[in-house]
Amino acid sequence: MLGYVGRRLLQSLGVLLGVSVIVFLLLHLTGDPTRLLLPLEAREEDVRQLRALLGLDDPLWVQYVRFLGRAIRGDFGLSFKHQLPALTLIFQTLPATLQLTAAGLGLALVVAVPAGILAALRRNSMVDAICSIGVLLGQAMPVYWLGLLLIMVFAVGLGWFPAAGRDGIRSLVLPAMALGAFSMARIARMARSGMLEVLAQDYVRTARAAGLRAFVVTYKYALKNAAIPLVTIVGLEFGVLLGGAVITETIFAWPGVGRLAVDAIFSRDYPLVQAIVAVLATVFVVINLVVDLVYPYLDPRIVYVRSAR
Repeated sequence: MLGYVGRRLLQSLGVLLGVSVIVFLLLHLTGDPTRLLLPLEAREEDVRQLRALLGLDDPLWVQYVRFLGRAIRGDFGLSFKHQLPALTLIFQTLPATLQLTAAGLGLALVVAVPAGILAALRRNSMVDAICSIGVLLGQAMPVYWLGLLLIMVFAVGLGWFPAAGRDGIRSLVLPAMALGAFSMARIARMARSGMLEVLAQDYVRTARAAGLRAFVVTYKYALKNAAIPLVTIVGLEFGVLLGGAVITETIFAWPGVGRLAVDAIFSRDYPLVQAIVAVLATVFVVINLVVDLVYPYLDPRIVYVRSAR
């Protein structure tokens, strides 16, 4: 197990390093940020001085090595636009993003898992058909379109929830629904397929033949094994929701990291964008590492296979 954990940690570091290289290169292809930081009437001499001050005159590899050395120490530099440490700005907005992401994922799990199990137990019935239609709609509906639709119906039309901002639980409902819809569809589909696979196993048929009640067979024997694949997809969906928060936070004016990232991208704020990507990538990698380590406790066969390699 320790050897496996060590390999996974090295893989995670490799992923983070690769992400940092890609983001660094993409940012430097977007143009010169000094043109956005200075007034339109700024002289070329002012532009050159600002570029030298920001270290943008150095070769790309020198800039990257400098960035990487600071990032390892947790120093991503000052935001070009806000003139504050990039990590400070992120830590001010990260709780709002994590709150929205957790709410979206929690809503998806509460709705999708029972729906998927019910669809599997009532296969080829009206319930199964309704769940299948809901899955198709959830996967086909863009987040921005669903967000605007929810605002039009429940905020503008009915006035049940605020249209924007972060002011209490009521303001969390609509963005959580918009963010969690796609994951809800994927989790429901996974729960249904996993449950159908388990229900076809010999031990489930044996339990039924022994005269056990359907409730006992479903929840004591089938549900535990059907839940194993859901552990992996929950970790992946958390990362998907972190990325989707960029659009959702913009639509609902939610003061999180996603909205901060959009503003940083348009202003070509290199330090802030790099810090945001690094923090979100780290969160995603850590969550998936934890999920991967929890997996053997749910299915001991995984430990045997890995130890045999």
